[in-house]
This record gives sequence, C-alpha cells and structure tokens, in this order.
Amino acid sequence: QVQLVESGGDLVQAGGSLRLSCAAAGFTVTSTAMGWFRQAPGKERELIATISTGGTTYYADSVKERFTISRDYAKNTLYLQMNSLKPEDTAVYYCARGSYSSSSYYSSPVRANEYDYWGQGTQVTVSS
Repeated sequence: QVQLVESGGDLVQAGGSLRLSCAAAGFTVTSTAMGWFRQAPGKERELIATISTGGTTYYADSVKERFTISRDYAKNTLYLQMNSLKPEDTAVYYCARGSYSSSSYYSSPVRANEYDYWGQGTQVTVSS
C-alpha cells in the first residue's frame, strides 16, 4: 500500500529555516519522480520542487536558491530544506509521487494530475 506522510511543518520567523520530511511506504522514492507542492489560503496548489529518478531537480522561481529537494534511499524519505523563509511561504505543503508513466531519468511531471499519490500535508507558517 502506497503511503506518503509529511512532517516538519512549524511556525517560524521570517529568515528562518525548516526541513520537511516525507516518509514513503509501498514504493521506493528513487523509482519515480517526486514533488513538493504547496497551497496557501485562497490560492491554487502550486508546484515548487521536483526530483527525477536520475536526480535532476526543478524549482519554481518563487523558491529557487532558497529551497532544496533531496531524497534518502536508505530511509525511503523525501526532503525539502527551506531557508530564508518569507511570510509568503506560508502554506500547507504536500509531497506527491509522480506517476511512473510521467516520470523519467531526467525529467519530472509538472502538472498536479501527473502525480498519483499525495501526503496529507503539513502546515508551514512564517511570521513577519
């Protein structure tokens, strides 16, 4: 049974850092693309980072140079290191598994409907 469980969300001051974790079960995080999305109140869900099976990463402009996506094969866990946090980063953060048909060695899917399993989300709140 495929499961994704996020953790690490918290209340943090602007300029601070957090690391989100996404523990996977029922598959291996290196076997398909993985992604992090976020959704702020009143806004659409936004893709912010992906990692392909070969390790190629993608970042939305809004988080580039501040966030880093990574994965640990031994722990079967996906991570999102978030530095220099801003109040506009406040959102619920979700990890998701890219469908095998949409994933490749060098690229990751960019549309939400190309991700077939989602975690429950973890709240990140950045105070000014």
